[in-house]
Amino acid sequence: MPKQITTEEFQTKVTESKFLCVVKFKTKWSGASQIVEPFYKELSITYRGVANFFIVDTEHDNSLAERFGIMELPTILLFKKGTVVDHTIGLTSKQLLIEKIEHALFDNTDEKTN
Repeated sequence: MPKQITTEEFQTKVTESKFLCVVKFKTKWSGASQIVEPFYKELSITYRGVANFFIVDTEHDNSLAERFGIMELPTILLFKKGTVVDHTIGLTSKQLLIEKIEHALFDNTDEKTN
């Protein structure tokens, strides 16, 4: 299940993580956030052990939203080694999010090959 995190936890749970981190910025009153919620939870179970899923409630903790320029909810950022590697903005489909997660997990273009 996705874990709600605060600005204080972000550094250790996301930036320093060895796993892919999927972070959803949302509010309770956003209809699009509510529509995405069930399959976001489902994907957190599907990808357990290879990706960590987090939630940032921008109504209670807005500093991370400001830091990443979040203007529309939900916004989902995918972090790899502390860097944003992909994102979705607004109402998105489960299939699109799966594609983005799979690409982030198996894209090794950031690794040097000799």
